[in-house]
Amino acid sequence: MKTRLAASLAAIVLACTGTDLAQAAQISGAVGATSQGDMTYRIGMSFDWDKKWLESSTGFLSGYWDAGYTYWEGGDASGAHSLSFSPVFTYEFSGFTYTPYLEAGIGIAAFSKTEVGDQRLGSSFNFEDRIGFGLKLPGEQKVGIRAIHYSNAGIKQPNDGIESYSLFYSKGF
Repeated sequence: MKTRLAASLAAIVLACTGTDLAQAAQISGAVGATSQGDMTYRIGMSFDWDKKWLESSTGFLSGYWDAGYTYWEGGDASGAHSLSFSPVFTYEFSGFTYTPYLEAGIGIAAFSKTEVGDQRLGSSFNFEDRIGFGLKLPGEQKVGIRAIHYSNAGIKQPNDGIESYSLFYSKGF
């Protein structure tokens, strides 16, 4: 089931962006914790935009599409699941052996439950806001830290929202 879900997400992203899978795909994994201390586990697939803006001697702006599945521990014994899709902007700094970059994005997410741990989300539909820092390593690898906030922006009450603070690793193929 999860394999079909990941394949479906990849097909949707490819259809929407026209991205060549062999050109710029990355698989990622992340382990994190919520602000309430519950664990999160995320797998994702991303596709580079293959575009650069604001190029200078210090760096450039670029980005990628990101689709992910997150398992949220906490609350009842079964935990919660979420699917997310987000455009993410990155600013890469030039002149380093391992390229540092900043990332930020706003996307959408669908949760299997409206309560995750002690947080009451109010609806299954939520927005995903993220900010992070990472390093690009040789062999199309990335490592970094990321903070992601989910809430429904007041569409439905209650709207406690929830955050995940995580370490991530990704590898291109």
